[in-house]
Formats: sequence, structure tokens, C-alpha cells
Amino acid sequence: MNFSVQPVLENEELQLIPLQQGDFESLYEVASDPEVWEQHPNKDRYKREVFTNFFQGAIESKGAFKIIEKATGDVLGSSRYYNFDEDDNHIFIGYTFYGTKSWGKGINPQVKKLMLEYIFQFVDKVHFHIGKENFRSQIALERLGGKKIAEEEVAYFGEPTRTNFVYEIKKEDWYEKI
Repeated sequence: MNFSVQPVLENEELQLIPLQQGDFESLYEVASDPEVWEQHPNKDRYKREVFTNFFQGAIESKGAFKIIEKATGDVLGSSRYYNFDEDDNHIFIGYTFYGTKSWGKGINPQVKKLMLEYIFQFVDKVHFHIGKENFRSQIALERLGGKKIAEEEVAYFGEPTRTNFVYEIKKEDWYEKI
């Protein structure tokens, strides 16, 4: 891999900053709302001990970000790059969550655009794992041009295996869309 999966990414409104161990409390403040996890495969991530494991997986991935609103400095959520496949020249984006105050405000499309435009300098395809019951994320990704290509069992870091759909966005399709 000849690129960083933890650059600083930003636009006029948002900044994606590499996640650090010291970010736990500010991110947990966002994650501690059960509604955030309602459609995610593991609905208990709002609990401190469960989120602690999730956060540790984010740190160990070395591809996770905290998402900051530039105007206020508020932490809005997190996302990450993971599972780079050099042979197939693809990477995953996922483990994304936002606090409810960010829902419906166009935050997710901005974050995904920043992440996709950066990573498409290095890969041809981006994949996403989305829980089979996470209809909100499925719709959001389809709006970005994602196509469902598979269904697979995924064992998240230290969590039980869950059924996920795999979505894909190809570089050539992304640049035709924008």
C-alpha cells in the first residue's frame, strides 16, 4: 500500500481527522444514544463497554477518523477505511456513524465524497459493508451510486458475526456521476 488511509480530509464545513486514543470520550458522547445504533448490526454499541471494543477496533484499524464540524468544533461521528485488497485494487469504507443531530443535514454525502475522492487516487473500487436491516444506510449509499453486489457474514472486531450486504462504487462510475 503506497498511500495513507488516515490523511486529514476537509471541505468548507467538515474535517476528518485521524482518530486518536484520546478521542474516546468525545466520540462516546455521540455514540451513547441508542437511536444512533438502532439499524446497525450491533444495536448495543451505545453501551460504554460495547463501544469501548468498537473504539479499540477503530484505533487498531489505523484507518479511522473522527468527523468534526468546523464551525463549532463539535464531533459529529466517525468513519474509516479498512480491508485494502491490493490484488483486486479495492478498499472498504465503513463503520460509519453520526449523532442524530447530524441526520438529514447532508453530512454523510459530504463525508463519503471526501473519502471517495481521496481514495480513488489509489484504488479502482470502494466496497461498503451495510447491515441487512440498516435501511437508512442502504438508501444513503444507493443515492451515492452504490450498487449491491453481494451478501456476506461479517465478524466485526470482537463482535458476533452478522449478515451484511456488500455495496460497490467504481471509480469510473463515480466520476461519471459527479
